[in-house]
Amino acid sequence: MRLTRYTDYSLRVLIHLALHEDRICSIGEISRTYDISQNHLMKVVNALAHDGFVETLRGRAGGMRLARAAKDITVGEVVRRTEDGFQLADCSGCALAPACGLTGVLQKGAQAMLAVFDSYTIADLLTDKATMLRLASGQSPIGIGA
Repeated sequence: MRLTRYTDYSLRVLIHLALHEDRICSIGEISRTYDISQNHLMKVVNALAHDGFVETLRGRAGGMRLARAAKDITVGEVVRRTEDGFQLADCSGCALAPACGLTGVLQKGAQAMLAVFDSYTIADLLTDKATMLRLASGQSPIGIGA
């Protein structure tokens, strides 16, 4: 299974906000960090705000921040909100579907994948926060001038 770009962008926004939990972030900043269209990110952020992952602040000093602690947002929760479904194959038109075991195997596989996603939070994804912050600011992963 391949996750959509929408889910990818949603997770990137949440990771960025978790990295910068001490301040308000802008869509423009996230767009530059990941080289993603601001228009795409606006749609993603609006949905994340609607789903309670992100809090948005309007005005001149506006932007966004996590609505909950990164340790309280699971990857599985985000994936379930951003993906349409988890049907790994369309067996509906197959003549063998009523007697075939593939459907059950694929369902178990999707359930196992979601169980793994449920076991990780956004905070868990910040495995090397210092390096991630340097990379997000455009610096070398091992330090300035390295």
